[in-house]
Amino acid sequence: MPLSAAPAPVILVLGDSMSAEYGLARGSGWVALLQQRLADRKMAATVINASVSGDTTAGGRSRLQVLLHKHQPTLVVIELGGNDALRGLPLQSTQENLAQMVQQAQAARARVLLVGMQVPPNYGTDYARRFAALFETTAKTHKTALVPFLLAGVADGPEPLQLFQADRIHPNARAQPLMMENVWKALAPMLR
Repeated sequence: MPLSAAPAPVILVLGDSMSAEYGLARGSGWVALLQQRLADRKMAATVINASVSGDTTAGGRSRLQVLLHKHQPTLVVIELGGNDALRGLPLQSTQENLAQMVQQAQAARARVLLVGMQVPPNYGTDYARRFAALFETTAKTHKTALVPFLLAGVADGPEPLQLFQADRIHPNARAQPLMMENVWKALAPMLR
């Protein structure tokens, strides 16, 4: 009796507007580019984009269990937290929500890739440092993979304003390949 091949990985992306193609043509965001990269490399994997513009870590936490049950992902990419900072929510609650989502995904036997975010310097250096650090701390504590900063090379690049929409918050279409590469560096080893 022949052995059946392992099922193709299911990658669930739980994010906010950075992953939900806010202000972009459908199919041009980094998540769609990730699906295209997998197809181009003939890697059988399904990407489910469960991102919602404006979502917070509390919103993601409240939605995750249903998504895990429905899609049974092998890998969960958590890209949330930016809206928590923009709304001035306590860092402790953001970290607790991220930790709970990681634990829920791990309990469902999914591996986790945590995607970090940073806030603009006008939030104060102490807050900005502590906010960026909470992603690293959560990843280390729960032994997950980490993208330290989704917008590396975008927000901190040589000409960042050329890579953002008019609101100066949301990356434009030119930024999406850079964002996808930032995620790909951490995600690719997880698919081997």
